[in-house]
Amino acid sequence: MKGTLAVGIMSGTSLDGVSAALVEITEQPGPDVHLVAFHQEAYTAAERGQIVEAIARGSSRDLALLHVALGERFAAAALQLLAAARVPLPQIAFVASHGQTIWHEPGRATLQLGDAAVMAERLGVRVVSDFRSRDVAAGGQGAPLVPLPDVMLFGHPERGRLLLNLGGMANVTWVARRGLIEGALAFDTGPGVAVLDAIVRRLDAAAPYDRDGERARRGRPLRKVIDAALEDPFFGQRPPKSTGRERFGQAFADGLLERARAAGGSENDAIATAAAVTVESVARAIERWTPATADADLVISGGGARNPALVEMLAARVRPRAVARFDDLFFDGEAKEAVAFAFLGYLTIAGRPGNLIGATGARGPRILGHVTPA
Repeated sequence: MKGTLAVGIMSGTSLDGVSAALVEITEQPGPDVHLVAFHQEAYTAAERGQIVEAIARGSSRDLALLHVALGERFAAAALQLLAAARVPLPQIAFVASHGQTIWHEPGRATLQLGDAAVMAERLGVRVVSDFRSRDVAAGGQGAPLVPLPDVMLFGHPERGRLLLNLGGMANVTWVARRGLIEGALAFDTGPGVAVLDAIVRRLDAAAPYDRDGERARRGRPLRKVIDAALEDPFFGQRPPKSTGRERFGQAFADGLLERARAAGGSENDAIATAAAVTVESVARAIERWTPATADADLVISGGGARNPALVEMLAARVRPRAVARFDDLFFDGEAKEAVAFAFLGYLTIAGRPGNLIGATGARGPRILGHVTPA
């Protein structure tokens, strides 16, 4: 290994589980990353329920205990990753952990749990964490933060590209050319799979999501329900903007499900309608807020990229724009955000800014995160 070896750990708003990526980061001839190994662990229903409950009604004690428990969970994921890759801990320069978002109020406050002190103690490696707070303190949204890695690592070398992450929330990055920060912008478009998954779980407690989009395929999107959902003020808000489960969580999902039932729709119709809300909000955001021309491709990653029905609906909606999966151009798209935060951790260690002001609206570039020594 000639570059810097680091571990990036991600647990997103989709609440799927923990993603851990072993990454080699190099600087010559320009910044680049190589995914050495990747490990994913799904949350159990009990773990997911604990997080959802903490977000909705957690006491100070609940949050404190969850903070420690997630630190242990993230440390264990890093250890399993390294054991599988047969890479000893002393070779790791640092671990970068995004943490689990519990509260994100754009421009005011953001809270991610997963105790970095616990991780540093268990791993014996310095840990970079709490990436979003500094951007918020500088007047920014604190999100999205993946856009700077998008620009530096995943843009097209010759022309414009849109990079869409379909996680719990959906966010899109416009990159005029790889490595060119000027003109780059990014923002959350609204729900990715959070609302869709919440409706599936409400209808079937044993189903974490609509596997392979089977139920959405059997349903019929309800136009009036879609239009009503898209009246939420967030969709008309000009970027920079970010959002979370506080707006597009269980309450929003329950409202959509109720309207679908009132319109005479079936359970599958409600699921198809939730998928259509994601697709339409993404497509409208690209058309309204980005300078992307028709030759700019749309590259999709995140859990939603594994839902064939959702991807097909989106491809049909943005046609003739070319749509590609991140997996087919780079590496496993499920690892993308964990890799991105490893890169952001690298920038923090190097004393370099990690936010893109065209994405967050902060007053200027800022070095992100806290470093907990080994």
